[in-house]
Amino acid sequence: MANIAKLPAKMLAVAISQPGGPRVLKAEKRDLPELGEGEILIRVHAAGVNRPDVLQRKGAYPAPPGASDLPGLEVSGEVAALGEGAKRWRIGDAVCALTPGGGYAEYARVHETNALPMPTGFTFTEAAAVPETFFTVWHNVFERGALKAGETLLIHGGSSGIGTTAIQLASSFGAYVIVTAGSDDKCAACLKLGADRAINYRNEDFVEAVKDATGGKGADVILDMVGGDYVGRNYNAAAVDGRIVQIATQGGAVASADFSKLMVKRLTHTGSTLRPRTTEFKASIAAALEAQVWPLLAVRRVAPVMDMIFPLREAWRAHERMEEGEHIGKIVLDVG
Repeated sequence: MANIAKLPAKMLAVAISQPGGPRVLKAEKRDLPELGEGEILIRVHAAGVNRPDVLQRKGAYPAPPGASDLPGLEVSGEVAALGEGAKRWRIGDAVCALTPGGGYAEYARVHETNALPMPTGFTFTEAAAVPETFFTVWHNVFERGALKAGETLLIHGGSSGIGTTAIQLASSFGAYVIVTAGSDDKCAACLKLGADRAINYRNEDFVEAVKDATGGKGADVILDMVGGDYVGRNYNAAAVDGRIVQIATQGGAVASADFSKLMVKRLTHTGSTLRPRTTEFKASIAAALEAQVWPLLAVRRVAPVMDMIFPLREAWRAHERMEEGEHIGKIVLDVG
């Protein structure tokens, strides 16, 4: 470590004591992370809570090689130390960052290229709600899905952290936005954020609703975190030359679909996971976000939708909130 501010010997962290329910998240004392080439140490003020954290807690999403075993994929805070070769940041800079793990702690390490300046006017809790969803949406909707102005985007899970981010970004860049959500209140929240049409999937068939909203054409891009029987239904809801981007399979990883639709409509069905990707790949997304999206954050044209904030020691309560499925937007841990 180089350029080290005065640091404690130990830090508070929340670890997964064993695979299981929310109560397996336990506060403990840990050594501070050791920095590698080009890495920075962040004194964490807040950490975002995401679905992959829940999967990791259950034993279904292990940390990639070299990453911390602690959950937490996004943080905000102040730069506390610089590793050898780290040049972009100075001690005390306010940043938010995408991490490969380790966010549920008072200190977290990240490569300097995966950190971004804290958006102008944001609180630390707001800034911690940005990286994971914005990196995910930018790559999947705008890079893999190639969404363009004037096209229609269908977002499943519109009231989630991913969904609320996708609504705002797609709307800001000139797309027509349709969402699905599981209650009238969630649909109303999505419309308030800028969605043009919100479908309560509990009492309305989204395939027919999408066709009705688009004059029979269908959606040009579909962002799906459900999988299962949604795969075939997405093929029906998609426009000719449509792109379906899979980012999760909460409804099941096994699907039955009529693949003739894939050929007849010339569809592209792709997908990705972000956590295992290289530091360099994530750096390229960070650069695109800083150029294209950070100006929108600075004027609050887009901003994270905040659901609830919990103390770090009560991370188990944040996981309970996420698993209840009633949240709208982001759940964040206040680290202090």
